[in-house]
Amino acid sequence: MPTDPVIAAALPKNFLRPCLLLLLLEQPAHGYDLLERLAPFGFGREDPGRLYRTLRSLEEQGMVHSAWEASNSGPDRRTYTLTRSGMRQLHGGAQELLATRAILDVFLSRLAEFVSLDEPVVVPAVDRS
Repeated sequence: MPTDPVIAAALPKNFLRPCLLLLLLEQPAHGYDLLERLAPFGFGREDPGRLYRTLRSLEEQGMVHSAWEASNSGPDRRTYTLTRSGMRQLHGGAQELLATRAILDVFLSRLAEFVSLDEPVVVPAVDRS
């Protein structure tokens, strides 16, 4: 779902899940709205199937609830809301992200003693012949 392969590699595993839970904490939403609101977290719009599979999984696990909502401007759409279980999962996921951030901060701080992190590092290609 991330558009840039570098961003995709940088995102924590299963990062889509806490992002969706956070967005639903902010307000209930339908899939297309969530797809749009995921952009600031590094996700693109090229794989909506992944979004809907994740939402379905979250619902099966009781973390979100969905219901069909009538629309004045088109077909009915499924709207998702966060459950209490989802709120607990979001809190636990946030705690894990905080722990990861602390470790990354230590790593980046130590690396910054040797190289400037403001400029891209050019690493010479390794000759494997």
